[in-house]
Amino acid sequence: MAPVGRMANQLLSTLPWRGGRLSFRGICDGRTAAFSSSSAAATPDSDSGVRVPGKKFLEIFSEEFEIGARKITLETGKIARFANGSVVFGMEDTKVLSTVASAKSDGARDFLPLTVDYQEKQFAQGVIPSTFMRREGAPRERELLCGRIIDRPIRPLFPAGFFHEVQIMASVLCSDGKQDPDVMAANATSAALMLSDIPWGGPIGVVRVGRICGQLIINPSMDELSLSDLNLIYACTRDKTLMIDVQACEISERDLEAALRFAHPEAIKYLEPQVRLAEKAGKMKKEYKLSMVSDATFEKIRSFTEAAIEAVFTDPTYGKFERGEALDNITQDIKKELEEEGDEEGLKFLSKTVDTVRKKVVRRRIIGEGLRVDGRRLDEVRPLYCESGSFPVLHGSSIFSRGDTQVLCTVTLGAPGEAQRLDSLVGPPTKKFMLHYSFPPFCINEVGKRVGLNRREVGHGTLAEKALLAVLPPENEVPYTVRVNSEVMGSDGSTSMASVCAGSMALMDAGIQLKEHVAGVSVGLVSETEPSTGEITDYRILTDILGLEDHLGDMDFKIAGTRNGVTAIQLDIKPAGIPLDIICECLDPARKARLQILDHMEQEINVPRSQDGRNSPRLSTLKYNNDAIRKLIGPLGALKRKIEEETGGKISVGDGCITVIAKNQAIYDRLMEKINFIAGREIEQGSVYKCIVTAIKEYGAFVEFNGGHQGLLHISELSHQPVARVSDVISVGQVLNLMCIGLDIRGNASLSLKATLPKPSSVTSSRDESSALNEQAPKANVELKTVKNNENQPRPSMEALTAVVIRSASEWDAEEKVASQPQPSKAKSPIDAKKIKIGTVLTSKVFKIRKHGLVLDLECGIRGMFWFESGSTREFSVGEELLVKCSSFSSKGIPVMSLVQE
Repeated sequence: MAPVGRMANQLLSTLPWRGGRLSFRGICDGRTAAFSSSSAAATPDSDSGVRVPGKKFLEIFSEEFEIGARKITLETGKIARFANGSVVFGMEDTKVLSTVASAKSDGARDFLPLTVDYQEKQFAQGVIPSTFMRREGAPRERELLCGRIIDRPIRPLFPAGFFHEVQIMASVLCSDGKQDPDVMAANATSAALMLSDIPWGGPIGVVRVGRICGQLIINPSMDELSLSDLNLIYACTRDKTLMIDVQACEISERDLEAALRFAHPEAIKYLEPQVRLAEKAGKMKKEYKLSMVSDATFEKIRSFTEAAIEAVFTDPTYGKFERGEALDNITQDIKKELEEEGDEEGLKFLSKTVDTVRKKVVRRRIIGEGLRVDGRRLDEVRPLYCESGSFPVLHGSSIFSRGDTQVLCTVTLGAPGEAQRLDSLVGPPTKKFMLHYSFPPFCINEVGKRVGLNRREVGHGTLAEKALLAVLPPENEVPYTVRVNSEVMGSDGSTSMASVCAGSMALMDAGIQLKEHVAGVSVGLVSETEPSTGEITDYRILTDILGLEDHLGDMDFKIAGTRNGVTAIQLDIKPAGIPLDIICECLDPARKARLQILDHMEQEINVPRSQDGRNSPRLSTLKYNNDAIRKLIGPLGALKRKIEEETGGKISVGDGCITVIAKNQAIYDRLMEKINFIAGREIEQGSVYKCIVTAIKEYGAFVEFNGGHQGLLHISELSHQPVARVSDVISVGQVLNLMCIGLDIRGNASLSLKATLPKPSSVTSSRDESSALNEQAPKANVELKTVKNNENQPRPSMEALTAVVIRSASEWDAEEKVASQPQPSKAKSPIDAKKIKIGTVLTSKVFKIRKHGLVLDLECGIRGMFWFESGSTREFSVGEELLVKCSSFSSKGIPVMSLVQE
């Protein structure tokens, strides 16, 4: 095919020319235009008068600096030039764009409508999305969490009364996978706000700190972060802390304080480059209209409401809803008076003004008198209630209450293949431990509508998830995918920390081997500041804050951990920063409260529950070759789906292995039976297999077992007594439990039926029978033996099968002489697990009593099972001796016993 340009030239050469001019009709407007033939050959350097587009020069401003041995760049002016402020933040080969835009009017609202959208598109790592539409959809959990990391430190720095809509959009342009873009996006947003004309009290610096082998590291890479026992995100201004987010492996309070003090000077290094960039390319700050109430209106509303509000707050008998109703009545009373007076300004700012009066009353009582709203001391924890195993049908469950805050947690265990897939630019591709937090409207007695992912719910759930991750056992010890559901039943402050406590108990109730219990508590702050400078002049630290204290206070400092140290922290503040010394001072009261809560939790459950006899799932990983796996899956997975439908279990196929998971032991046994029959397992000498007779010959029978393997059952291995014809004992299609007694070099198996049957012994009944026969035949003794099939597969035809053995009188005399000698008791002889066969009689003791049977002690650490018969009324006690006989084996080789009538 010819190039497009060449084809065009050939086409033009065939057109008729009229006077050296080519006429055509315009596509857009239908008008006729003309070009001269000489113009077509004109070059940009000719004097023909043809205009050549000029080159556009972009005025680009940038700043370069180093933090933690990493080169960082701030750039503006190249892209997103129409945005109010835009900055590209670069660290090595990862670049993040952050833009800021603001509405021109406040929209007559009484709050700051700040929206932060963070997005990671797959083009940033050269990947096409795997969705059906091949494009990104709704924000993922990680994107919501990164948006919260940006939102929390910048929100307190907007001026009071600034209610204009502000939208921040941060997107990753490219990523090398070495650096997490979340901290980079927060710093880029700070720089973009500095360049914009929006009033804002920045800049801020955000830094990540890790710790490897006790050494603190600034801006660790993702590889370094995987080895670190600390993941600290710290945001601050020049002299105050704005936000803290921590995930740690039981780090002590002293080491945590050292990390915070190490992070502050490093974060400050981000401030000067932003200031210099704003001096070069920043806009003049606009005079925005601030919605502020006048002093006269404020005093008027305060004089009407202050006394009534104080009376409500001084009565500790009020509950959450009673107190809220009384405060609402006060607001409605003053609203009626303002409506009668026609005070429009008072009505406009009534809600914010009454809220300010409430804050002043609460702060004055706490700081001046040391009295809280509900009458507690400043360091007192509300009454606690702990309950585990609330719903026995579930894998794990618990209820935790602190005051009026109540959380129900449930645990669901699943197969490894059910792990959550994470389509993020950095971090692991899957997640096997999930904690999902739910805040339904009824928990605060409201009417609401359930929608999709909620930023608050995602943030609270992730905080509780990080707190519990530190105490989970390694993944190779817990092959499950674990999902914890936290359902808030009642909310009056710090439901996320209640989720940590309830989640820890539920995991232990599910049998997960946690290292320690984890508890969490929220610490608040009430302070007085100097109006002119904003400096804190006096303050009080509150332990276990109420929802009202969270709303009217300055800080919500959530701290979770074990007795050994902290595992997760989240700090959110309302003023424009809090000194780091006050933040560090809060760690000690939080630890004391955490220990009190742990004491109550350990009284309820202090060790993981045993999974014996419970509804916990059964899971195992089996290795097979590819042919066996292919046989198990079937065409297009049809056989695998059929097995799952018939048994109720699940099969997860991996590389050279399959993972089997079932809800309980019964389903697991059915599932393993089908898998072993289809795919088989490694043939071992001495193991018992379920076999199907496929052909009968004179010398024995051929059987199929273990997923299609062929084996020979020789006629000599049918019974302990001679067998005349094979067809007299077994038939084609019969199912037998046979033991493998040998393997040749080709892998062919020799099987035995008599190895699974009890050996003949001289019993009274046999001697009586032989004596009767001896009387009829005085010159020869005749013994009649009944050959029985496996007890699990009874065959009526075999009950009457007999074999005749003729012995001499001398042989009988020798046998009777041996039988008359005292024999050692079988119950006292040492028992070997491999020697226990079907029909073996033992003396056992009751070790444990379960709902459906007994766990028996068969000596030498061997355990057996005995299932209760339906309709049986016999009672057993621990330690009781029983005479039992082995009747079968479970899929795991555990002897199943039956009682012997003495």
